[in-house]
Amino acid sequence: MYELAPARHVFSVSELTSAVRRLIEQGFPPILVEGEVSNFRSPGRAGHWYFTLKDGQAQIRCAMFANRNRFVRRPLRDGALVVVRCRLSLYEARGDFQAIVDAIEPAGEGELRAAFERLKIELEREGLFAADRKRALPRFPRHIGIVSSLSAAALQDVLAVLRRRFPCLRATCYAAAVQGAEAVPEIIGAIHRAEASKPRPDVLLLTRGGGSLEDLMAFNSAALARRMAQCPIPIVSAVGHETDVTIADFVADQRAPTPSAAAEMVTPDRAELLLRVRRRAGTLAGRALDRFQSERRVLAATRRRLVHPARSLEQRMQRADELRARLVRTIERRTVVSGARLDAARRLLARANPDVLIERAADRVARVREELDAATQRRLGVSQAAVVGLGRALRAVSPLDTLDRGYAIVSRPNGTRWGAVITDAGQARAGETIQAHLASGTIDATVTAGPRPADDP
Repeated sequence: MYELAPARHVFSVSELTSAVRRLIEQGFPPILVEGEVSNFRSPGRAGHWYFTLKDGQAQIRCAMFANRNRFVRRPLRDGALVVVRCRLSLYEARGDFQAIVDAIEPAGEGELRAAFERLKIELEREGLFAADRKRALPRFPRHIGIVSSLSAAALQDVLAVLRRRFPCLRATCYAAAVQGAEAVPEIIGAIHRAEASKPRPDVLLLTRGGGSLEDLMAFNSAALARRMAQCPIPIVSAVGHETDVTIADFVADQRAPTPSAAAEMVTPDRAELLLRVRRRAGTLAGRALDRFQSERRVLAATRRRLVHPARSLEQRMQRADELRARLVRTIERRTVVSGARLDAARRLLARANPDVLIERAADRVARVREELDAATQRRLGVSQAAVVGLGRALRAVSPLDTLDRGYAIVSRPNGTRWGAVITDAGQARAGETIQAHLASGTIDATVTAGPRPADDP
């Protein structure tokens, strides 16, 4: 019997398988694997798929659960060559190495997918996917254009939705192949015919049913993408199922997951509109009733305040009589008062008659004149007597009377009329010229000798 080497830890089977599973899942990111399907089975009602993926030298067990396989467009069968995107794991219950598949597609679609991604990047750089160039769909279109194959089930789905939601809407189908070599030029031609239509559609639906990536290649065309971007009509792309994505979806103004959804997107719902109209009508009727009742209340209040014209006229006539009587009484009172004032004014005027006043003033003037004349005569007599007395007094002291008696006034000439009067003989010097002022005239004389003593009387 062999002996086991010492070990630090002894794993249980479940511990080992769990550790290996974690190691595998953490060591490998999601990968793509190509191989042939074999031993395909889908047991039970859950819908999970189990199969083997193999090539000439090896094989690996695969599991694809229902939440992922429902997006696969083609049924899977043994012998199919596919490419799967998967995560590596370990089924611990049996210790089986396996791949958990997330997506699956035919092997030939890998190159198509790469070409799709390259074209998507190119057109995105050109700005064909920019949100600012996309247009809003008309809210109430009157004419819808449909680009589709006449035999496509998608066309019938669209027409059925249009008839159900808004039957009065006009719909025009612009027939075109949606698969094959002629699909791209025919779809472009259909868009051109839609633009040239009279009347032109308000919105254009680009539709076809689901299919493989290869089936939808017509809608991954650069020429179609650029033509859609140039179209003046808003375009809704409704190509394939919800999981199908094409270049046309990115270029279109709106993308719908299915053709039926596109028809619902571009049409108003007749039932919803009728419901809204009924609600609005109910609201309008309610508001109209409220307004009617309010106006009716206003009218009733106005009627209560409104007086019948005959009664109003009678009241106004009575009021006019009252005002007339008041006016007469006022006039009479004012006439009496005015008469009394007039009599008083006449009496005042009589007393202030200008003729009487002038006569009285003339008498006063005559009396004042007589008194003034008498006062003037008296004052003149007094003044004349005073002048005579003053004249006598003046003449008594006046040198002129003295000169008339033979006297003279002797002076020394100094430029004035009389000169400097000489009253003392000592003031005169021999040889000096002096003047003698007489009663009539002046005599110039020369002093011949000095002063002499005065003679005794």
